[in-house]
Amino acid sequence: MWQDLLAGIALVLIFEGILPFLSPANYRRTIMLAAQMNDTTMRTIGLISMTAGLIVLYVVR
Repeated sequence: MWQDLLAGIALVLIFEGILPFLSPANYRRTIMLAAQMNDTTMRTIGLISMTAGLIVLYVVR
């Protein structure tokens, strides 16, 4: 179980690092746009992201 959790965290770190590695300027611009979003929009994006992750996890497992 711990091995799966650590593998999942490692994958998140890998995917999170792809955009700043490939295009730092676009990543910086995206972060600035995200900082200007209101809380409701950020929560909606977070909810959609979590739901998509749960669906993918359910399908894979």
